Amino acid sequence: MPIIYKICSEMLWREAERDGVFRGAPVDVRDGFIHFSTADQLAETARKHFAGQDGLLLIAIDSDSLGPALAWEPSRGRSELFPHLYGELPLTAVERVVPMPLGRDGKHVLPDLST
Repeated sequence: MPIIYKICSEMLWREAERDGVFRGAPVDVRDGFIHFSTADQLAETARKHFAGQDGLLLIAIDSDSLGPALAWEPSRGRSELFPHLYGELPLTAVERVVPMPLGRDGKHVLPDLST
């Protein structure tokens, strides 16, 4: 079961919990799919797209449970493949949700992903 990750504001995630489904952040809605990262892509995603933002959560998702709606595609001119979900994220696919605080250096502190 490969795990993929979504960085999300706590406010947006709490809304998804109330609704029972995650429909995506504004950038996801604009692009027509939900953006995810692999464990190896997380630090760069956090640095590039979430620098300095507080109040974020890291959502771990069982990619196998997403079926054919999950595609692995190059992102914005890069050859590296990123997971993209064409549809809503069912909360039943979520393995865990953990805070992603900012460290003293202003960079996000990523949790240990080996567990």
